[in-house]
Amino acid sequence: MSTEDPAGPHGPKPVTIVVNGEPHEVPKEEITFDEVVALAFPGGPQGPNYIYSVTYRKGPDHKPKGILAEGGSVKVKDGMIFDVRVTDKS
Repeated sequence: MSTEDPAGPHGPKPVTIVVNGEPHEVPKEEITFDEVVALAFPGGPQGPNYIYSVTYRKGPDHKPKGILAEGGSVKVKDGMIFDVRVTDKS
């Protein structure tokens, strides 16, 4: 039985997630709402009139699908899929 850290000496092993159909490699165990939105819409619409919604599927066994709320985060796993939508509330 090995006592080595499975994440290795440099932190967690990178995993590939899919955001709005595009694969992204993330070198972390958890991702925030803001990080997912930035991957979906880099430099995209910002301001008080824009609302983002994030859903995910193929997540960790304890919560394989759900909604990622603003200010929240979720553990990631390889192959996890995120769908990000933006609406204009004007």
